[in-house]
Amino acid sequence: MRLRPILLRTILLLTLAVAGAHFKGAAAFAQEPQAPAAAQAPLADTPLDQATKEIDKAKVQLTALQDGAKQNADNDDVLVGLATKADELSRAVITISVNLRPRFDQIKNRLAEIGDPPKDGQPPEAEIVTQERNALAAERAQINALTGDAENLSITVTKLVNEITEMRRRLFADTLLRRTEISVSVLDDAASAFVHEASEFSQALSSWATFVWKFKRFPMFAAIFLSLASALILLSGSYRLFGSYLRRDEAVENPSYIGRLSIAFWSTLIRTLALSVLLVTSFFFLNGFNVLRPDIAPVIGALFGAIGLVYFVGRFVNAIFAPNEPHWRLVRLSNRGALSIGYCLLAMAVVNALDYLFGTIGESMGSPLVLTVVRSLIAALIIGLILISVSFGKPMLARNGDPDAPGRHWPRGMAIILRVVGAGLILTALTGYVGLARFVATQLIITGAVIVTMYVGLLSGKAISRQESFGDTFFARFLTRRFKLGPVAIDQAGLVVGLAIYAVALLVGIPLILLLWGFHVQDLQILAYRLFTEVRLGGISISLLGICTGILLFAGVYLLTRWLQRWLDGNVMARSHVDLGVRNSVKTGIGYLGVGIAAIIGVSAAGIDLSSFALVASALSVGIGFGLQNIVSNFVSGLILLVERPFKVGDHVVSGTAEGIVKRISVRATEIETFRKQSIIVPNSELINGLVGNWTHRNKIGRSEIPVSVAYNADPQQVMDILLELTAKIPLVMRNPEPHVEFLRFGPYSLDFELRFFLADMGDGMAVRNNLRIEILKRFKAEGIEIPLPQTDLTIHREARPALADAGRDQPNEQENSADTPMEEEEQPVRQLRSKTADGNRKG
Repeated sequence: MRLRPILLRTILLLTLAVAGAHFKGAAAFAQEPQAPAAAQAPLADTPLDQATKEIDKAKVQLTALQDGAKQNADNDDVLVGLATKADELSRAVITISVNLRPRFDQIKNRLAEIGDPPKDGQPPEAEIVTQERNALAAERAQINALTGDAENLSITVTKLVNEITEMRRRLFADTLLRRTEISVSVLDDAASAFVHEASEFSQALSSWATFVWKFKRFPMFAAIFLSLASALILLSGSYRLFGSYLRRDEAVENPSYIGRLSIAFWSTLIRTLALSVLLVTSFFFLNGFNVLRPDIAPVIGALFGAIGLVYFVGRFVNAIFAPNEPHWRLVRLSNRGALSIGYCLLAMAVVNALDYLFGTIGESMGSPLVLTVVRSLIAALIIGLILISVSFGKPMLARNGDPDAPGRHWPRGMAIILRVVGAGLILTALTGYVGLARFVATQLIITGAVIVTMYVGLLSGKAISRQESFGDTFFARFLTRRFKLGPVAIDQAGLVVGLAIYAVALLVGIPLILLLWGFHVQDLQILAYRLFTEVRLGGISISLLGICTGILLFAGVYLLTRWLQRWLDGNVMARSHVDLGVRNSVKTGIGYLGVGIAAIIGVSAAGIDLSSFALVASALSVGIGFGLQNIVSNFVSGLILLVERPFKVGDHVVSGTAEGIVKRISVRATEIETFRKQSIIVPNSELINGLVGNWTHRNKIGRSEIPVSVAYNADPQQVMDILLELTAKIPLVMRNPEPHVEFLRFGPYSLDFELRFFLADMGDGMAVRNNLRIEILKRFKAEGIEIPLPQTDLTIHREARPALADAGRDQPNEQENSADTPMEEEEQPVRQLRSKTADGNRKG
């Protein structure tokens, strides 16, 4: 018997050994033909290998950028491109370090799970654990080395960006403060260079026009057509949206302040943008269709820029000064003063535009620098003389307010400023600082016009945002007709429109001013990217774009939750005839769940690390333990009420001193509306821990009672029959259980009965009882049954006076004694006084 288990065990071991040898041989056989293919297939790069290659590539790019910055220290355009590439390289290096972080955290957590190696005297660990620890430690060291290289590279790139910025700052300052000797020989050289430049440009323009007309006629017309179509689309759309704000209504004699501001801002902005779109798209299509030659393209671009500048200043002058329409004017100037100032500003804009255009022609034709200097000198002198001449004018409105009357002088301070600025421009140009004079003159015209337009836009937004001001506008009347909005909604829409006007004015004006002050488009792109992605406050990095994305996602999920609530309540549960309380609980639960999910999604999309709130959460847990107990208790009690539903919305409840209808159940408190329409907010913890009476917990069936008292001479059976008869006529009274009358007691002055009946809805009890009391009173009067009033029996006892007998007192004579002695005591009759008093509080 013992040999059988041993034999079986031996056979099993032999079988396993043979099977193992068979599988081992099969595996070896299967691997033999695959070995060459595996040797030929290259292994995929690990994340560490990829990071190493990217860092090496970034080092090569950094070296090229450093060399380019040294070689082009005097070329601002090239430095701008290098700064953009350096900024992109910095973001790429940071991305490398960020991508290595998850793997580093995994290694750290795994090493923590494995633990430290055993110390001396402790039992040894498995070899596989030691190998894994060593491999993870080596990989962690490699990641640390790569992260250190990435950080050093990022620091170097940041340093290069700062150096490029400093180079551009020095180049800008040197360009402005470069001094040129002004002499007669310089003017002669400039005159001869101008003649030569005009001849070369005439020949180049003629040859280009002939070439275009012969070979590029169709592309040129196609480019012009496409650019005109783009501008017309923008202008037509603008007229559809802002048509009333692009032209002045001549029939309006006294336009409102909001109307004047709005037309001035939108007419200037939209029409200038439409022309800008026309000019930009024209240049883009002409250049894209190879219509422009390399020597002509800068000149055409400068011509379009000059046209745009003059048009913008002209629209600005017409919007602000309104030379021919004094009732639309935004400043207190006379007609002649507004006209003269408008012409002066337009003349300065033309001078600046021509200076810019001729300077571009000189650069394209390779003219000497002296010609550009003399052109800028002449432009600065003309603008300075215009400012000085304007300061002696009389543009201010007359004291009587008549715009046609002769005006008054400038205020003293304003006249002095104009003269000082004009004289400063002339003096700066004549002393050789022509670049500085030209820059100041340009900024006086263009930057001043942009700033004033921005200011008008901000004033327009402020005026529209003012309470009860937006309702008088055309757009508000359109919203009222289209969406049937009320005065409150229109006023709130005015606030939104005002904020939108603020945004348009700032987002259009600030970039223009930065471009005018020497910034490039690439600078604005870098600034916008940093503003929206990585705003640093100390050690915290805030992404405005991420925050906006998080807000939008939160709003989207919240709106989806609200839609889901309405859909479930109005379609699923309403069609299923689900109880109102269940519907309210489901809606509330979905609402809180959706808000929680929306908050998590929004916070995650905003890039906020929830783990950073661990310290705050621990502090809150301590606060919950001490100061927030009631809040947490009410919150948990609210969840219990929503799930357990001891009462629901619409129930008639009694809790302590509160009695009424449940209107709303939230996670913190429950709103109970009394029958006097008073809302009582009861904390949920009181409803969970206290006694709550619910009249409509299972259903709305309830019993009503009407106490009735009759006189003693009434027949009790007749009374009971009358009450049941009247009750049977009420349709709302339930027949099962059937009504009945209880003979309660023999009262002190009446026979007391109580009519009891059941109603399907306790909400009808007040009306039913009221009507039934009226019918009972009418029937009792008809049957002669008296409803007694409360009675009180009052008994008065009159006592005899005590005898006047005193032994020690002198007695009077018999006659007097007989006269003064009172009559013998006789028992006075008891007088009973029965009074009837009305009791206004007796039960009815």
